[in-house]
Amino acid sequence: MPIDLPLQDLPPDTRGRLVVGYSGGLDSGVLLHALAQTPALRARRLRAVHVHHGLQAGADEWAAHCVETCARLEVPCSVVRVNVARDSGEGPEAAARAARHAAFAAQLEPGDVLALAHHRDDQAETVLLRALRASGPDGLAGMRPLRRFANGWLWRPLLALPRAQLVAYAQAHGLEWIEDPSNAVDDADRNFLRNRVLPLLRTRWPHADTVLSVVAALQAETGALLDVGDDDALATARTPDPAVLRLDALRALPDARRARVLRRWIAALQGPPLPARAIDWCNADLEMGRMDRVPRFDWAGHRLQRWRGLLQAGPIRAPLDAGFTATWDGSAPLQLPDGGRLWLDGTPAGRVWTVRARQGGERIRLPGRAHTHALKHVLQSLDVPPWIRAHLPALVDGDGRVLAAGDLAFDAGFDAWLRDGNRRLHWSPPGDIYTVPDARIA
Repeated sequence: MPIDLPLQDLPPDTRGRLVVGYSGGLDSGVLLHALAQTPALRARRLRAVHVHHGLQAGADEWAAHCVETCARLEVPCSVVRVNVARDSGEGPEAAARAARHAAFAAQLEPGDVLALAHHRDDQAETVLLRALRASGPDGLAGMRPLRRFANGWLWRPLLALPRAQLVAYAQAHGLEWIEDPSNAVDDADRNFLRNRVLPLLRTRWPHADTVLSVVAALQAETGALLDVGDDDALATARTPDPAVLRLDALRALPDARRARVLRRWIAALQGPPLPARAIDWCNADLEMGRMDRVPRFDWAGHRLQRWRGLLQAGPIRAPLDAGFTATWDGSAPLQLPDGGRLWLDGTPAGRVWTVRARQGGERIRLPGRAHTHALKHVLQSLDVPPWIRAHLPALVDGDGRVLAAGDLAFDAGFDAWLRDGNRRLHWSPPGDIYTVPDARIA
């Protein structure tokens, strides 16, 4: 008689569609089948997503298997092809995981629940792997049964079950699945633990997986207790820009609390996990307190940078191309090549300007001033940080006179023209770069 599979409960406040990450392997095949056999879960517009990495010779056959299996279960299936970055510096395993998670995130509508088939054996591997990477309580807490993810939630309903129970379920229901040959290769750290280390541990400690799962649960409890203090400490360091913290507030924290606050901040920005060497860089930089340069730390396509008592984090972005120039009459928004945008509220009145990247050496005559000032010094006096200045466009008239630097500094005559016509110039930098609205001279 086919056996049932106990699933962890899904909280009632999660009401979106149920989306299964389906690789075609045993684990995700069992999860898909179990969800499809549960009427209440199937009714949540159950569907599957297969991520086609293109890394294995049989990748096309795997995708076809997933589509056929879903058709038999009458579950809609989407196949999403991704390109795995081979030069990210993260290693092939991490790069494939990042590409897979990005593909899943793109498939979720607001409130959707992504269901993944991680089980207790996977949790044991995760705890061991993170212990060997010197993780703290948050890392040793392993994978969570439910957490926020992209526009919705990530749910692991099998996390408390051993893989042996999944095998028994698959055999009892006559399921078919694909064996990924890469799982048998010990090159990846997780595969080495799965194939060599954990089997050896079980010969001495048969309940090693259970014990490591308990370790994860205890560390999760510890982390929850620390979270309250972390939130309070992070709040004291915040600025109007969510991607910028105050260094004086960070400097006042104990090292251990500072490390947790920095990691919590980066997680809230949805950046990649902050490595230990980044924490070391922050601590050393804070202790030295140098203010005569712009120190930076780069990791996984992201950057930490300090300027004038502030610490900023975000994706590494190329500045506005130095050769960029465009003619603009203000009648329609101007899309900038770095992802920024310039637009004018009000009647353009037939004027035509040049918009270009800053070239250095520009001067501007501010309202109420008799002389021109170096634009560089004006922006510094406004406390406009370098991560914003790098994207700031210049609006120039036919004589080469700078009329505006984005919407942060205006020429006196141009400012009067704006005011007389009840007009307003707006500049928005690339989407993940924040600018303080009142940091302008006009």
